Amino acid sequence: MMALEHISIRQGNFYLQEIDLYIPTGAYAVLMGQTGCGKTTLLELFCGLRNAVSGRVLLMEEDVTHLPPGARCIGYVPQDHVLFPRMTVREQLGFAPRIQKWSFDDTKKRVDELASRLGIAHLLDRFPQFLSGGESQRVALGRALAVRPSILCLDEPLSALDEDTHDDVMELLSSLHTTENLTILHITHSRREAGQLATQRHILRDNTLHSEEISPC
Repeated sequence: MMALEHISIRQGNFYLQEIDLYIPTGAYAVLMGQTGCGKTTLLELFCGLRNAVSGRVLLMEEDVTHLPPGARCIGYVPQDHVLFPRMTVREQLGFAPRIQKWSFDDTKKRVDELASRLGIAHLLDRFPQFLSGGESQRVALGRALAVRPSILCLDEPLSALDEDTHDDVMELLSSLHTTENLTILHITHSRREAGQLATQRHILRDNTLHSEEISPC
């Protein structure tokens, strides 16, 4: 599960107060709201990239409020993907397992598994500058999933994709949600994405979070 309890945060003139958010294990939660309302701030609180003034961050019922990002076991795909420019796709997918000192054989097995599942096996020796937008998105997803996190945070993952690629990646996310046993928090402006993917929808408006359970199409 993922939860924010009584979270307050302030950055200059921007603030959020007493925000509560609960996402049960296995849910696909979508967070919506106007630009600048604080959606990415809440996502970054879960990832450990931002600190709150007060309140608690819980992951799998553990208080992780003061844990660094690397200790939270979250897969994170930022809005701009940020692939390492001097690494091949193979190296991108194997980066986190190597950092966590996986064996060579286990790392190779996971890289090959992800490449097959994401449809990027033919791209393993390419560098980011030779990838399309949809290919880059798949690599970013693979890198985030490499060490088998139970939680995946996505910041507008489909916003820069053309319509056909958008549909393909949306189907991929739906499949990964099940096959990787993920709890997902997905930021978007798209009601279509929410309707097709989400089991929960949370709307941040006027510093207040409104939540509802929904059935994906």
